[in-house]
Amino acid sequence: MKKALYAGIFICFGVVEALGAPLALPSTPYSYTVLDQDLAAALQEFGNNLNIRVNVSTEVKGRIRGRMPDLPPREFLERLINLYNLQWYYDGMVLYVSDAREAQSRLLVLSPINFDAFKAALDALKISDERYIVRAVPGDGLVFASGPPRFVALVEQTLKGLVAEAQARRNPSGSEKPPNDSVLMLFRGSSSVVVREGRPNDTPSPEASHQEDAVHKPDSTNK
Repeated sequence: MKKALYAGIFICFGVVEALGAPLALPSTPYSYTVLDQDLAAALQEFGNNLNIRVNVSTEVKGRIRGRMPDLPPREFLERLINLYNLQWYYDGMVLYVSDAREAQSRLLVLSPINFDAFKAALDALKISDERYIVRAVPGDGLVFASGPPRFVALVEQTLKGLVAEAQARRNPSGSEKPPNDSVLMLFRGSSSVVVREGRPNDTPSPEASHQEDAVHKPDSTNK
């Protein structure tokens, strides 16, 4: 059953890019001499030298001044991450580097998926990352996810695929009326995110301006 479930994600939603692997880097020292260089350019050059595709967020700012010590590539990367308050996530094809302030948090409706099946799918697709959070909210049928944008996007995409596949199995002929959408409104400061069946809807909500991290079920008249 689980194999069919995962296959449904690939066929219907093309989550091919989620089939990642741990970031494998050589253990030999990475020698990088620079006197004054843009941080984003240095990260791109790091990827070019190691034959890794790198996506650097436009929010990554700063300059590297002075000589960097000769370190194994993983330690070199982690040194830059720590020095400049960054985060990185590798999806198996691209190394994404973002400013730590770009980290996102989401509360998502699991129904009709249970958390164990959802977590198993994330593990099987090699999306899970022990540095970032995916945990069940006790008793509410919700899951909390937090991490860099690419990680959170893949978590949401996976849930969307699982929900759609489960609904297709429950209503294969399409003759029955589909179930009502599961909707959450997540307020964060002056912005809000509507998560509908695992997919965020970024339409702003005017009443969000004075809420902070509050979660509500919208009325049916607001759908």
